[in-house]
Amino acid sequence: MADTFTALFLAALALSVAVRLWLARRQVRHVLAHRDAVPTGFADRMPLAAHRKAADYAAARTRFGVAGLAVDTLLLLALTLGGGLAALSGFWQAHLDGLWHGLALILSVLAISSAVDVPLAAWRQFVIEQRFGFNRMTPALFVADLAKGAALGAAIGTPLVLAVLWLMAAMGEYWWLYVWGFWCAFNLLLLFVWPTWIAPLFNKFAPLADGETKTRVEALLARCGFRSGGLFVMDGSKRSAHGNAYFTGFGDNKRIVFFDTLLERLEPAEIEAVLAHELGHFRHRHVQQRMALAFAASLVFLAILGQLADAPWFFAGLGVADAAAHGQAMALVLFFLAVPAFAFPLTPLGSLLSRRNEFEADRYAAAHARADDLVRALVKLYEDNAATLTPDPLHSLFYDSHPPAAIRIARLRQAGA
Repeated sequence: MADTFTALFLAALALSVAVRLWLARRQVRHVLAHRDAVPTGFADRMPLAAHRKAADYAAARTRFGVAGLAVDTLLLLALTLGGGLAALSGFWQAHLDGLWHGLALILSVLAISSAVDVPLAAWRQFVIEQRFGFNRMTPALFVADLAKGAALGAAIGTPLVLAVLWLMAAMGEYWWLYVWGFWCAFNLLLLFVWPTWIAPLFNKFAPLADGETKTRVEALLARCGFRSGGLFVMDGSKRSAHGNAYFTGFGDNKRIVFFDTLLERLEPAEIEAVLAHELGHFRHRHVQQRMALAFAASLVFLAILGQLADAPWFFAGLGVADAAAHGQAMALVLFFLAVPAFAFPLTPLGSLLSRRNEFEADRYAAAHARADDLVRALVKLYEDNAATLTPDPLHSLFYDSHPPAAIRIARLRQAGA
């Protein structure tokens, strides 16, 4: 049974890697093949130079993603079939036992993964983003973010992991139901405290200044019956030239946050239209739907883990020969390392749902603001963020959370007609 599971794991991993490489190759070839001609409908709105930059940026990011995929795959194989996890567990068994052994094992895996990701993140920030004019982060800020992230992760993650391991050990056969309930409660709590306690550790948030933009935004909120905990501007420009806007929190703790780069680039009417789109997500309850889907998926995955946690073939099939010697923390680590390879075919379903939500939010925006204003805002954002107008259709279908620009804007123009 262990050998069969090893073969299934390797087959799933090989298939996911092969599909990702094939899609990446298609994406690079497609965007570069369309590099020298702005698509019909955008020629009067986007300069050729900006379109070429977007194509080159998409190609560079995709190629870098291939390098990251290779590193992640090698690390996964080294930790599982290469014996890395078994060696880590054996090391900690000589020093710790019980919950503390499980905590040390999990934190060690997270530390190794983070250490491998740091040079990739630095290359992405200081080479790729720098080359295309988006990087505004200094090395000192990069290191400070890493330190803050590590400290925050330890402060939140340590009690979280200990609680999960205790539930796994103490709650009997149906421990996974208790873990699921705890996990859902933790995520809801995190959503509530993030805007006011955690996000300010990394960015400064100032109230939106009085003026035409604020007047338009407040009038839109009144028309749509939306109550927020405040309108804020975030200093995103200290890290990147990319612009965005988002909602955070829930209940009376909801905040609307604009990147300062967005406010610098868009006109007040365009900002109103972008916010109307975000309000569309709220009105259609997209956030709640995605949370419900995430909670349902986590329940399914934990139920599966509940069946695998005591199966020797599951451990042995992933490179850990003595299941009983390593505890349930090892089952947890092995499961969440292996599950992405098996769940990869579900990726297009998540992307499809997200694109449907974007179309719904666009229709809402067109009904509560001017569709032409949203179109102008989107074209500016595509240009400023170097988002390609000509993605490969299959790559886009598989990965993209937003519809391709041409399709999205065509529908907006129909809605505004």
